[in-house]
Amino acid sequence: MIKKMIGRFNTFIKYKELFYELVTRDIKLKYRRSVLGYLWSVLNPLLIMGVKILVFSHIFSRGVPNFPIYLIIGHLLFNFMTSATSRSLNSVIGNAGLLKKIYVPKYIFTFATVTSELVTFIFSLFALLIVIIGYGIPFSWKFFLIIIPIVLTYIFSLGLSLFLAQATVFFRDIVHIWSVVTTAWMFLSAIFYPINILPEKVHYFVTNYNPMYFYITMFRNFIIGVTHDPGMMDLILRGSIAAGISIIIGLISFARAKNKFILYI
Repeated sequence: MIKKMIGRFNTFIKYKELFYELVTRDIKLKYRRSVLGYLWSVLNPLLIMGVKILVFSHIFSRGVPNFPIYLIIGHLLFNFMTSATSRSLNSVIGNAGLLKKIYVPKYIFTFATVTSELVTFIFSLFALLIVIIGYGIPFSWKFFLIIIPIVLTYIFSLGLSLFLAQATVFFRDIVHIWSVVTTAWMFLSAIFYPINILPEKVHYFVTNYNPMYFYITMFRNFIIGVTHDPGMMDLILRGSIAAGISIIIGLISFARAKNKFILYI
């Protein structure tokens, strides 16, 4: 097991330049022919936040302090996971031509897709910074701890993306099903409403079994101190377990299926 991990790491190092080129390509293609280019990474979450504030502020803002910041944090982090996994669905199929011609580690395409979305997410944090400054939130050393939920969300999304990428090769309908799943998931992640309005059974499920709720709540606690059950250490523990399970399942499922890809792409 250890030898395989070392071997895969050495293979990744060998193809690190290809990985860099794939990440760069994905980012450039995302904003190709766009007048504002990378500024959309900042403008898009601000505009969406504005629309959601108009729709939901009168309903939910009274129960949530600093509602715009609460809202944009949930939107940014959940959108990162959704974009990373959705774009990864075709990360193997979309590179079928290259895979048929030369040997390339198949996982590198999914890895690059998720990483390019991470870069876009980091750009979008400037939108959060603008809102924080606009609402006069005092700077705290805890702001630097947002690296914890960001890294955990990245690992969780990477594992989920690897699983979905290999599954899509054999079952193309996942592309359509996944959009429905992420929509339902969004409504169960307390992005634009306070968690305490949920019915008891749903509340228990979300706070104990929804990884995105863990990561979003962690992020919010570090920025605006929103406190919900479970506590911070429980959130970090549960989030770490979820990320660990995700990446293990993703790597194992991808490794078992990769040799069959050529027959289906």
